[in-house]
Amino acid sequence: MPPIDIAAAPRRDGTAYPAPHDAPCRARRRQRLGNAVGLTRLGVNRLELEPGTWSSQRHWHTAEDEFLWVLEGEVVLVEDDGETVLRAGDCAGFPKGVANGHHLVNRSDRLAVVLEVGDRDPDNDTVTYPDIDLLHVGGEPGYRHRDGTPYPGPGRVK
Repeated sequence: MPPIDIAAAPRRDGTAYPAPHDAPCRARRRQRLGNAVGLTRLGVNRLELEPGTWSSQRHWHTAEDEFLWVLEGEVVLVEDDGETVLRAGDCAGFPKGVANGHHLVNRSDRLAVVLEVGDRDPDNDTVTYPDIDLLHVGGEPGYRHRDGTPYPGPGRVK
């Protein structure tokens, strides 16, 4: 298979989070490198975060491991135990089933680029967002409030 043409890889800008939870993630951009070569069990993304942008709401997965590698710039990794500055060359990982809410925030004044790698098991994966009233239950479209009430909207798009 020829090398991936990164510029031509499928792209997803913004987020499918329901309002108001979408606001900090609207300026994120993901190029779906794994999709470009037909991967179905492994997600590989090139994530661009403009200054002030979050990678996601703080979350953790029951059935999907996550790994990230900062390629350019600087981000702040926010976890349950605090914050860590990550710069180009730094990596982090998050095992499935470990209740450690995490996300990246670009607090710098320049673009940050991150390689994201993770399992794809959406039918069995529940995603918990510990800071907000948001939950995604595996195999279901969209999001739910913590009490189980569905959010209106288009649904979850990874």
